[in-house]
Amino acid sequence: MAEGQSPLGEVAGITTTMGTTLANLTSEECFGSQELGVNVGGLIAIIIFYVAVLLVGIWASWRTRKEEQNTEQVMLAGRDIGLFVGVLTMGATWVGGGFINGSAQETYNAGLIWTQAPFGYGLSLLISGTFYARKMREAEYVTMVDPFTQKYGKWGALQALPAAVSEIFWSASILGALGSTLQVILNLDEKVSIIMSAVIALGYTLLGGLISVAYTDVIQIFFIVIGLFLALPFAMTHEAVANIYEEKLSDGVTPAWYGEVAPHEWGLWIDYAFLLLFGGIPWQCYYQRVLSSKTPVRAQMLSYGGAAIALIMTGPSVLFGAVAKATDWSLTDYPCPAPSGATSKVVLPLSLQYLTPPVVAFFGLGAVSAAVMSSTDSSMLSASTMIARNFYQKVIRPKCSEKEVIYALWVCICINCVIATSLAIEYKSIYELFVLCGDFMFVIVFPQLTLVLYWEMANTYGSVSSFFIGLFLRLLCGDKALGIPATISFGTMYGEEGSCPTDEDPLNACTGIVPFRLIVTIIGTLIHLSVSSGAYYAFSKEWLSLDYDFFKCFKRDQNGDLVLTASRHMETENYPLDDLKIPRPKVEYINNGGEEKGAYKNSGYN
Repeated sequence: MAEGQSPLGEVAGITTTMGTTLANLTSEECFGSQELGVNVGGLIAIIIFYVAVLLVGIWASWRTRKEEQNTEQVMLAGRDIGLFVGVLTMGATWVGGGFINGSAQETYNAGLIWTQAPFGYGLSLLISGTFYARKMREAEYVTMVDPFTQKYGKWGALQALPAAVSEIFWSASILGALGSTLQVILNLDEKVSIIMSAVIALGYTLLGGLISVAYTDVIQIFFIVIGLFLALPFAMTHEAVANIYEEKLSDGVTPAWYGEVAPHEWGLWIDYAFLLLFGGIPWQCYYQRVLSSKTPVRAQMLSYGGAAIALIMTGPSVLFGAVAKATDWSLTDYPCPAPSGATSKVVLPLSLQYLTPPVVAFFGLGAVSAAVMSSTDSSMLSASTMIARNFYQKVIRPKCSEKEVIYALWVCICINCVIATSLAIEYKSIYELFVLCGDFMFVIVFPQLTLVLYWEMANTYGSVSSFFIGLFLRLLCGDKALGIPATISFGTMYGEEGSCPTDEDPLNACTGIVPFRLIVTIIGTLIHLSVSSGAYYAFSKEWLSLDYDFFKCFKRDQNGDLVLTASRHMETENYPLDDLKIPRPKVEYINNGGEEKGAYKNSGYN
């Protein structure tokens, strides 16, 4: 193979006629084009790595074939995940397709300073491990929504809805990243790539539950680490890549790929910073691993280990974006213009394919593809677990058997897979989906989870009020990714005078948003605190009779004091002292014919 040619085989053999055809293609038409043909070398790489992941999932399922298939076994792997496997599966869950491809995409488009997601989500694991993991594991919950349903009853299941939606968005971002990668490697239509990957992930998730997911995550993280760190030096030293620190911003000092935040954009930047830092805390896929740990201390160790892996893997992810930005693509064998707009989401697989040697590209592209595929199973399982346990079992069928819950889980996994696949096909920006995942979690679920764990007075009145008002305000603020127009505003941030001049007003200043997500989160938290406190004092001072306690939150104890009807702790069996029966031995004395010495006969217990 001549120097500078495409490393993955068949694309390298493009003829002059083919080159003329491709020259007329737009950047959007360069992928999945029938003119390019199927890349046989890439197809072999994908098959090898897909088969490896699939076999690991099947093997993990086979190992637990003799275990009782109850909800705890399927959802939490019997709470028997080891420390080594647990740390790797925690890291692999965070470092998925959205993390890697999305971080490279955002660094390429906007610069490092705007690539907040990997740093925010990584640091959120440190916060979660310190303040949340131990409490959740000590309470022996099965899902993240369990403390809500324990304390708030059926109304607590409301929290499962935004949590499940966010998990599905997460799955969609992963599938979207995978579809883009396979599109580059195989020249297949992106829709075919996404659907094929989703079906494979669905298969072994249904087969083995969390244990299959955990072990496929282990092989996934090894693939990602080796593939990216092996390929990065080759990409950075390619002849078509300039020094990433050579180009500077207007100040003449800061490297251009670092990016910058204009004065009117700080509101948006701060909003995303808080969203990613705290919106990364209330995730079921995270707590599924925490709750599968053997001990609370080990649950914390999983969190810290996962955070370390996520932060370490941020390095190559953003550097590939910087490399792609510094690349003169006309000097490579890439037959299209430099990626721009929607096609910038493929800068990582493009860099692997066109800037690294054949063997490195073969392993790197195949490894990343298999790796991001095995992350979508985590999100599908997590979302389905909450719906099956906290909605179906708690609300619809409270007296159903564990077998029925498992059947409901399988149905939910299939439905969620279809939804996530559809979203991955529809939305073009991986990073937007990646960030959107944490939006509802930050605005709605994060303050609710914090209060239910740390504030004993939290009750259903405050929770329900906060949920609906927070959701309503968030939707009124609008969302471009979901096509929802903004109908309210909390204010505007202005840039420097003349930063956005127009013909009518040369001194016109640019405008930006205030951190509205943070504001809505604060409002929701204050509503929860005030309504919960108000309800307690209204019934405590007997301003309202307990007959009007619609949610049945309160009751009077033996001393006549007002107390909460339920707590967040899991139900335990309590026996009244009056009903306790102390077993006593059935003993009778046997006299041996009038002799002084006799014997005692023990006939069991009363």
